[in-house]
Amino acid sequence: MFLCLLSCREDFVHFARICFESFGHKVKHWATINEANLFVDMAYIRGWYPPSHCSPPFGKCSAGNSDVEPLIALHNMILAHGKAVKIYRQEFQGKQGGSIGIVLHAMWYEPLRANNELDQQAVTRGLAFGVGWLLDPLVYGDYPSEMRLFLGDALPRFTVDEMDYLKGSIDYIGINHYLTLYAKDCLHSSCAPGGSDHAIRGYVYTTGDRDGVPIGQPTGNARFFVVPGGLKNIVNYMKQRYNNMPMYVTENGYAPPPGEEVQLNQILHDVKRIDYHKSYLAAVASSIRDGADVRGYFAWSLMDNFEWIDGYTVRYGLYYVDRTTLKRIPKISALWYRDFLANSSGNGLDLTQYHGRLEQDLRVAGLEDL
Repeated sequence: MFLCLLSCREDFVHFARICFESFGHKVKHWATINEANLFVDMAYIRGWYPPSHCSPPFGKCSAGNSDVEPLIALHNMILAHGKAVKIYRQEFQGKQGGSIGIVLHAMWYEPLRANNELDQQAVTRGLAFGVGWLLDPLVYGDYPSEMRLFLGDALPRFTVDEMDYLKGSIDYIGINHYLTLYAKDCLHSSCAPGGSDHAIRGYVYTTGDRDGVPIGQPTGNARFFVVPGGLKNIVNYMKQRYNNMPMYVTENGYAPPPGEEVQLNQILHDVKRIDYHKSYLAAVASSIRDGADVRGYFAWSLMDNFEWIDGYTVRYGLYYVDRTTLKRIPKISALWYRDFLANSSGNGLDLTQYHGRLEQDLRVAGLEDL
């Protein structure tokens, strides 16, 4: 899977062509790959996702090289994207009138040690290795200079022809944002074991707490914290690094910490999810007022679903799904979000207006006694 060089690229382009031919008359916003940078991290560095390749100290897998394979895999994904976009623009975009981009997992960092120049440099490297690794080739035609400096010949090189069709190969940037973490320098400082002192990590250690204090309120994922300013910062970073290219926040959402929202009544009265989306939407609005070309925001997710290796143990949905009957019940957040989109929710949060509608939905679903 994306270690197969030419064959997997050609397979991807063939698949993309079928999609353009079959659905291009309806689909006007294409994203070639979702979270390619996160995929190579989880599949080829940590080994948590298929094909589960890794090597110590990142993990113990039956196969893999965490320092080399992710570079090859993402290189192939970038080239596959570029070829698919080239075909779309040459054969389909003119008559179908759509746009095409890519979606990345976009983290923001703050220096772990305040006013520490080394940690500020670690933030810069972390963003280059996290964001620039995927987007720089698609905007400028090559990898970030920071990556070339530390990875050397291990980082694959593009041919002149490849650089030509990769440069400018996105019409928009899709931003999936959940994480803001502290970053610490591991190039000139000692760091905890685990791989942060390897070039593939940019010699950056990341953590969610400083001196035992979390960077934000906890959520259902161990390293996901509520830090609305992180979304504003990453959007502004994209605006500056990529010449204010059109952006969409394609994923942003909240899952409650373990032990919260256990009973159905608690699950449906998800006030913290409303607070989360209000604060992050305010952050996006602030970026827009600062001139960022953000054209959309998508709440993750419509309904509680199967979340990768977490399965059904974390719930991001605006709708609750009864796993026995498969009935979908709107949570209070769904009612609020509907009113927000209709510009009728107001500035305050009066939950009493939603209780009646929620009880009615439960009666319809036959769940009023739960």
